[in-house]
Amino acid sequence: MPNVTIYTTPSCVYCKMAKEFFKENDVKYTELNVAEDDEAREEMVKKTSQMGVPVIMIGDQIIVGFDEDKISEALSIS
Repeated sequence: MPNVTIYTTPSCVYCKMAKEFFKENDVKYTELNVAEDDEAREEMVKKTSQMGVPVIMIGDQIIVGFDEDKISEALSIS
């Protein structure tokens, strides 16, 4: 399974939905809180040119927002 990283903020509803989806599908992930981690925020903006969360990296693929179909496809979950 590819490495999964999610850039989040504590108040983001879609971030919570994405993390719940990962838990339901036994996907291990690294969470970076961009509200508290300046370096992670800069990294996210550099990769996506925007401030919106969640930003989900699956391997080299970047998915902005909680798009369950794209996430499932990237993780080969049916």
